[in-house]
Amino acid sequence: MTAPDPAGPPSVPPSPRALRRPTLVHRIEYAALRIFIGLLAPLGVRRAARVAGVIGTWGYAPFGIRRGLVERQIAAAFPAFDQARVQEVARESYRNLGRVTVEASLLSTIGAAQAIPLFRESSEDWARIVAAHAQGKGVVLVAGHVGNWELAAAYLCARGLPIVGIVRGASNPLSEAYFKRTRERLGVTVVHDSEAVRRVPRLLRDGHVVGFLSDQAAVGLASTYVNFFGRPAKTPRGGAVFALRGDIPVVFVAAMLEPDGRYRLIVEDVPITHTGDRERDVDDIMIRFTAMLERLVRAYPEQYFWQHRRWKHQPPDTPPELRQP
Repeated sequence: MTAPDPAGPPSVPPSPRALRRPTLVHRIEYAALRIFIGLLAPLGVRRAARVAGVIGTWGYAPFGIRRGLVERQIAAAFPAFDQARVQEVARESYRNLGRVTVEASLLSTIGAAQAIPLFRESSEDWARIVAAHAQGKGVVLVAGHVGNWELAAAYLCARGLPIVGIVRGASNPLSEAYFKRTRERLGVTVVHDSEAVRRVPRLLRDGHVVGFLSDQAAVGLASTYVNFFGRPAKTPRGGAVFALRGDIPVVFVAAMLEPDGRYRLIVEDVPITHTGDRERDVDDIMIRFTAMLERLVRAYPEQYFWQHRRWKHQPPDTPPELRQP
């Protein structure tokens, strides 16, 4: 497989959020993050991830950070779950979040190549992404906040497939700068979403693989409404728009933790239809992506990022029973 230019695209300017003056709260949050990572680093990636998972559960109990929201969303998505099962999935989702934060951060200090032993080889899944890239038109990767999305990008980079990641950035400018450095050390070139319209078409024309996390929407982003667990959710559609403009292959990617402690790379081709109705074709791509994501969340509910208000933005005529739990 011929990889894109290893030098990658030109460096990009900091995001508008990263240029803001940090507040005292931002500084305290950032210091706590760095101390947390620093204390776990001597343990090595695998052991540190396990400890971070345990610490992550403290967010559920005793601290109760967004606990009510998490439990309501899980109960809405899985109405057959009893309260005990809802609480179990909720607690494990905090464990997964702690693990995600630490694994990518520590890998960035020892090299992306160390991501490879964390994965169970899957020749069929890898072959799909190689075939998409071999078309020579660039690739649009779409992913969700399930499993370890940061590690998925690190693994692809380590296997010789550099990624350009389109990110929204964090509310804390210090943390945003830190995670930007972390991703870049893993081989991911970070482009802020405010720069996407200008930069992504050229990146794809040059054969780069451009990744979008497509299960969180924000006001102002080009989005559509797609049913997720039967409830309309605002879904960013930028990746689909770019793919249709250039007839670029779209691939769904995830890294899921398996019972043996290693990750499995999951790759699926997202079908593209050309009906002549551009808006409909874009929406169809996002509907198919969301269906793939939902199937994965149903199989691994503990590994989804339930701490995000997934149904916050909905059409005005959404029935009360389908609104944000």
